[in-house]
Amino acid sequence: MLRVIAYDVGTTGVKTCLVSIDDKVEIIAGTYGEYDLYILENGGAEQDADQWWRAMCETTGELMRTADVTPDMIDGISFCSQMQGFVAVDREGNALRRPMSYMDQRAVKEMKSCQEHGITVAGVNVFKLLKSLSATHAASTSVKDPLWKYKWVQANEPDVYERMYKWLDVKEYLIARCTGNFVMTRDSAYATFLYDTRKGHEGWSESLCRMYGVDPAHLPQIIDCTDVAGKLTDKAAAQLGLKAGLDVYGGGGDATLIGIGAGCAATGDTHIYSGTSGWVSTVIDRQAVDIGTMIAGIVGAQKGKYNYFAEMETAGKCFQWVKEHLALDEIGVYMKKLDVAESPETVYESLYDYMSDTVEQTPPGAGGVIFTPWLHGNRCPFEDPGAAGMFFNIRIETGKTEMIRAVLEGICYHLRWMLECQDKRISTSKVIRFVGGGALSRVTCQMLADITGRTVETVKNPKDVGSVGAAILVAVGCGKIGGFDDADRFIPAEARYVPNADNRAVYDRNYMVFRRLYETNRKNFAALNGAEG
Repeated sequence: MLRVIAYDVGTTGVKTCLVSIDDKVEIIAGTYGEYDLYILENGGAEQDADQWWRAMCETTGELMRTADVTPDMIDGISFCSQMQGFVAVDREGNALRRPMSYMDQRAVKEMKSCQEHGITVAGVNVFKLLKSLSATHAASTSVKDPLWKYKWVQANEPDVYERMYKWLDVKEYLIARCTGNFVMTRDSAYATFLYDTRKGHEGWSESLCRMYGVDPAHLPQIIDCTDVAGKLTDKAAAQLGLKAGLDVYGGGGDATLIGIGAGCAATGDTHIYSGTSGWVSTVIDRQAVDIGTMIAGIVGAQKGKYNYFAEMETAGKCFQWVKEHLALDEIGVYMKKLDVAESPETVYESLYDYMSDTVEQTPPGAGGVIFTPWLHGNRCPFEDPGAAGMFFNIRIETGKTEMIRAVLEGICYHLRWMLECQDKRISTSKVIRFVGGGALSRVTCQMLADITGRTVETVKNPKDVGSVGAAILVAVGCGKIGGFDDADRFIPAEARYVPNADNRAVYDRNYMVFRRLYETNRKNFAALNGAEG
């Protein structure tokens, strides 16, 4: 039996799991530690590197106690992590400033000065675009890309830039803290848009570095996701409560590993994720790109395969917003300051369960109310940091129960939009695996099936598929599993949702209106939120 500690490093916390792999994949135990996300007025979004590490140490200690295992029983460490962060470190691996999150969008000036001149396509100078497409089959078209975080620090924090030794992503910083080594897995390297994917040229592109003004010395060694990045140092082992010398694997980003943990590793497999953010991803065997809708075939864990990836910034985050701003004073759950989970008169385990049940009792179509889930701008199928959420078509008879349902429907409409954009370039699967926190709700699962017209499957522990994917990397890396194709048999479907044809007409009608709302309000978003039209 193989035992792996997998760290799923998310936007607001780390889920630390002990995963065993024998004839099946099993999560033996898991603990969760939180840390802060700092949203700044200038569009910045930052986190604290020491909080990441502290959460790792605390959850590891708790995990070892609750799972009743000893350090010598652990075979390896792996990571599944948020991607496209920016961590500037010195030669000792110390973070020189608070890491910039993938949500950071303050580098508008730096991006425009570099790209938006001359003849442009999708806001990118055509000559730079062609050069980037030639090398990477993609291009940096979003202000949230880590390249522009690097350029922002270069322009605005010269003291930090001067002291910077390496540019790391989130899990790469944590790997450095575990091992003392500075590496970046291929998927993280590709997410910088400086990684040449052409056969015989794989690696950092010197020509793209020159074009964007990036110092190649700041870029770390590239390794495979299944490689051992290094051994756990004595210092890190003492802080984590683990054995020194333990193998620390490269791991992968969430966009890389959640699909593997969902059982979607074969060409043509499509999965949908709804967590803080959301995405639609399909495995392809050749690189493809659609600049117009901001979808690209990104490098994953499997050589020769790519993930055709479309992302929305806020998915489950919208439902959290509902909980905090709509549910608490409407449904009556907290009218007496009493949590539903504390009431002996209710069977609900959480407020989210209560809201899901409320949504189920509200007819499909939410009484004609439509919600746009763009609470922190949007990436795909349009890039606009000024886009925002709104409720459309509220009438005097509208209640918050309809508004709550409209939020879930709006998330699903946007996922359908991205799925349809993928279908224009590639073949997506007829049966879709749905994972993340959103997949815990059978109401949401059925809604997604009805709105997309696809059969939806879920797996056991849908919130922990990133950890499962991270553990499978270790199993492949150490030879326990022959390859990723073998990994599929470890992850069967647990539930299946077939589209209800009775709901198709109302969802199609609302979806057509949803699709028009951005274009008809683009200039209004620009006027209110400071973006240029």
